[in-house]
Amino acid sequence: MQVENFIITTYLCVDKYFNEVTKTLTLRTRGEKPVLSDVEVITMEIVGEYMSLGSDKQIWGYFRKHWLEYFPKLGCRTSFIRQSANLMTVKHLLQKRLSDELSRDKDLLLFDGFPIPICHIKRRKRSKTNLRLDAAIGYCAAKDEKYFGFKGHILITQDGACKAIEIAPANIDERDVLPELAGNTKGDIIADKGLIRPSLTSELKASGVNLHTPFRSNMHDPRPRALISQMMNIRRNVETMIGQLVDRFKIQSIRAKDLWHLSAKVGRKILAHTICFAINKTINANHPLQLERLVA
Repeated sequence: MQVENFIITTYLCVDKYFNEVTKTLTLRTRGEKPVLSDVEVITMEIVGEYMSLGSDKQIWGYFRKHWLEYFPKLGCRTSFIRQSANLMTVKHLLQKRLSDELSRDKDLLLFDGFPIPICHIKRRKRSKTNLRLDAAIGYCAAKDEKYFGFKGHILITQDGACKAIEIAPANIDERDVLPELAGNTKGDIIADKGLIRPSLTSELKASGVNLHTPFRSNMHDPRPRALISQMMNIRRNVETMIGQLVDRFKIQSIRAKDLWHLSAKVGRKILAHTICFAINKTINANHPLQLERLVA
């Protein structure tokens, strides 16, 4: 679809769920109602994230320059940024509502983690951000290097819809995060060999979850090779999604002063991915994770 159609479709998608998730919320206790509607602000954020405009300033500038006729009440940048920040809870509820719908009746989930660095490891002691008090040194196996920051842990459906996400300091073991992230999930979870831990498998099994991982080279695996190959092919979807979050949604390039702002920006990127996935699913049902085909 063309960009203008994407903007309109995104607006309609946000508007569809907005009143539902805010009916029990008091969005503002004082002051005048913003001229630019909350649905318009969230629409601009989602479209901006899809366009790889990671910062509030870039998103505001893009719509001010190119789409002012669609958002004629767009005011100053400061008002836009403030209104966006005040909608953090709403965006979280929108994400949860959409993920519940997209993951309903899905009993096969995929799990993986990815680094969220906040600065180069050599600059960590000189960094002035408050995030350095919460961050830690971690290891990125894909790049075979250490980094300073956080780690995102994500649980998605087999076709690529986000079920849940958790941010933790980079030195926290994925195996300690998964039980909390899985929550009341029932069914099967596929992960990589870094999740091998007999006690974790037993803990998850007791809560109704079967954890499947490839075995290490020095371990005997009685499962058929064809089953292992199929399992790893399915698991590539979570790698594809993380690649999209990194390349298109710039989740590893977030600039934030504290954990609250970092969580807000990560949450916005996950919401943007989820809504783009939901829209793409209606027009490309067999390959909803191919987001590059969403906008011509």
